[in-house]
Amino acid sequence: MARIVGVDLPKQKRCDVGLTYIHGIGHASAAKILQAASIDPSKSTDDLSEEEVSRITAIIQRDYTVEGELQREVQLNIKRLMDIGCYRGLRHRRSLPVRGQRTSTNARTRKGPRKTVGVRRKK
Repeated sequence: MARIVGVDLPKQKRCDVGLTYIHGIGHASAAKILQAASIDPSKSTDDLSEEEVSRITAIIQRDYTVEGELQREVQLNIKRLMDIGCYRGLRHRRSLPVRGQRTSTNARTRKGPRKTVGVRRKK
């Protein structure tokens, strides 16, 4: 099993698909990495040699921000928006959709499950 930048790549998957299991690497980035490392994208992750794994690791560490470092960077960007008080920062602070989606209906992923407000009647 190949282990690259702290992530175990899945067995019996193509290299280009297996690299996408690393947070911060998508299909396009995976293709560029394999081309730079001169590895066939259709090769299985099981068939990678130690030397090929080290080439891929070197390219990723040199050119890409991935995993924990990327997540930390994104969180700092969101915190910066909230600190300066811009519109996007306020939306993050209130846990509402940030990119202009409607909120009267939908937006349940961002807002969470519905909180039913009951009505009390006088006796």
